[in-house]
Amino acid sequence: MSRIDDIYRRIADADRPEVFITLRPREEVAAEFAASASSGLPLAGTVLAVKDNVDVAGLPTTAACPGYLYHPDVDAPSVAALRAAGAVVIGKTNLDQFATGLVGTRSPYGAVRDSRRPDRISGGSSSGSAVAVALGFADIAIGTDTAGSGRVPAGLQGIIGVKPTLGVVSTEGVVPACASYDTVTIFAETLDLADRAMAAMAMGAGPRPFGTATRLAAPEQPTIAVPAELPELDEGWRAAFADAVAAAEGAGLRIKPIDLTPFLAAARLLYEDALVAERAHAVGGFLGAADESAALDPTVAGIIGGAGRFSAVDLLSARSRLADLRRAAMAELGDADALMVPTAPAHPGLAEVAADPVGVNSRMGTYTNFCNLFDLCGVAVPAGTVAETDGTQAQFGITLLARAHEDAVVMDLARRFSANRAAPAWPESVAPSVELAVFGAHMRGGPLTHELSDRGARWVGEVTTAPSYRLVALDTVPPKPGLVRDGVHGRVIEGEVWSMSPNALGEFLAALPAPMMLGSVELSDGRWVVGFGCAADAAAEGEALVRARW
Repeated sequence: MSRIDDIYRRIADADRPEVFITLRPREEVAAEFAASASSGLPLAGTVLAVKDNVDVAGLPTTAACPGYLYHPDVDAPSVAALRAAGAVVIGKTNLDQFATGLVGTRSPYGAVRDSRRPDRISGGSSSGSAVAVALGFADIAIGTDTAGSGRVPAGLQGIIGVKPTLGVVSTEGVVPACASYDTVTIFAETLDLADRAMAAMAMGAGPRPFGTATRLAAPEQPTIAVPAELPELDEGWRAAFADAVAAAEGAGLRIKPIDLTPFLAAARLLYEDALVAERAHAVGGFLGAADESAALDPTVAGIIGGAGRFSAVDLLSARSRLADLRRAAMAELGDADALMVPTAPAHPGLAEVAADPVGVNSRMGTYTNFCNLFDLCGVAVPAGTVAETDGTQAQFGITLLARAHEDAVVMDLARRFSANRAAPAWPESVAPSVELAVFGAHMRGGPLTHELSDRGARWVGEVTTAPSYRLVALDTVPPKPGLVRDGVHGRVIEGEVWSMSPNALGEFLAALPAPMMLGSVELSDGRWVVGFGCAADAAAEGEALVRARW
């Protein structure tokens, strides 16, 4: 049985018609998959599901509202980038209507149920995308995230959810929810696959979205902030988060409790204050003219329609309050490299949401709503399970959040938390970087490694020079070897290559003490990279020291 046949059999056997709004014919997908599988592209043989508020050429876009349906002529750039990298679209997935919700039940196409416990919610609004990955209907899925839609479903479904810095992935071809805070996200079963998919999407976004000062990794001993208090968590979920904190400490992350009050205060602005007016700006005109045939979800219509009570002055006041809260929150975060929070505070049942659709939804956004308002980037990762009172097991996950453009830092931390130190593709593939060859004290485990890692440098691997170098002992504190090119008496020297931003390399060079200097070093594979050398007079003196000692 072919891979595509297996997926379509799995879809039929699962009997989950609420996951897809549009499912492409098997024959079309199989033909594209066969071409992709032999292409050698980064995502060759990868099956992609797309949230139905993101355009795919030839498939209708509904945003889970039949009356809103239109037929796009071109792919959204995020979809086009993944297709160009080899991914094959299988269909469009269900969502909370107009991406307004964190529960996955606000859709006339049906409530998307949890992949393991069908009496529970899937999480939203990217409900169908997350469940498609969790059930093996797709390898990766596009979601969107405004208040947690690309993270809450990942946490409840036990998969990876990556939410980039705002603007890193194009939102063109996406039905807006709150345009100022919308992002396109990725779901995947593994960090490695999510990493490659994010790299492809970001590379398709046009001009490089990262600056020359981008950190490419977390420090050797990073500091992780955690909430000092955990509102809305049941006891079992509190225990699971405590276990996750202990696991983070075991992975070498230093823990710093902080007051989450300004974060939580900002979270309430997104739905309970004038910022909700952005949702009305996006689709309010359509809602105002729609009749019963549009199949509007009453809760969504109430939220968006209620935004009319706010004035322009109210919106400006809300943005001013948000700016104040952001300053307070970032001050509280202080020197921490990231903030670790529970991805979701609980896993409600469908009946619980039906009884209190607004209250339960609000609770689900406790640890996510503030993220995009503060332009934080994040990675949601599984972190075990929670034993529920009914004897079942809920998936538990944590999210690592960092400041804008620190995407590489949170991905690095997510890999450390998950004991996965594979070489990343994202965001280094779209961030300016320079390779630096180091020898001696700056190598991993050496006394000066921190001078690289504290500047966001990432260890790439071990290397050897061409057989035309020698090392001399320099009279420095701490002791350092000096690399000297010697075409007569040289030999192969072992070292390491690190990748770092151009700004970090400039800072490093400016702080480099005499007699050290940077120049070009030839590696055994024929590459020339920036590397350490030393002044000629110091090399001569160092050689004498070597003779004296050895």
